[in-house]
Amino acid sequence: MIIGLTGSIASGKSTVSTMLKKRGFPIVDADEIARLVVGPGSAVLLEIEKQFGAAVINEDGSLNRARLGERIFGNEADRNKLNSIIHPAIRKEMLRQKESWLSNGAQTVIMDIPLLFESKLQSFVDKIIVVSVTPEIQRERLMTRNNLTEDEANMRIQSQLSIVVKEEGADAVLANNGSIEETELQLERILTNWEARP
Repeated sequence: MIIGLTGSIASGKSTVSTMLKKRGFPIVDADEIARLVVGPGSAVLLEIEKQFGAAVINEDGSLNRARLGERIFGNEADRNKLNSIIHPAIRKEMLRQKESWLSNGAQTVIMDIPLLFESKLQSFVDKIIVVSVTPEIQRERLMTRNNLTEDEANMRIQSQLSIVVKEEGADAVLANNGSIEETELQLERILTNWEARP
């Protein structure tokens, strides 16, 4: 079984991912893969340099994310161009890792994909867990974690697909508003219901 794990900013998805890892489940981490595919010397990074110029590459050969971010900020054509280079490589590597885990005997693989719905990757998984949180707690956590004002936090939250929309697409919603123990219990219930084993 392939379980998709997703949520919204500051919902606590990483905490749940760590809980799954501790239980022995193999994790395919989309964010980690996104960093991996643009590593120094990679085909993806060479293509980015070709499209956006040497200014977006650091002296050590790594990607200068800040400079690239400035280039694509507010420029939809450039952002789309970048996505068309990066996204296929991320998807390919995610599928490769998933297949590798399965061929090595894993019963269940967790695909940790923050933008699962936005990227329309539902077909990659059999079941979806959405880590949810109330708007108040989400805003509070985000302000504390990223040292943001209330307005800045609201802007970041509103720039994402609504958590309500994500919940509608979920097979299970994990409400992460309380203690770690409460979250653990909910996760255990979901895994038991689905007979999910590493």
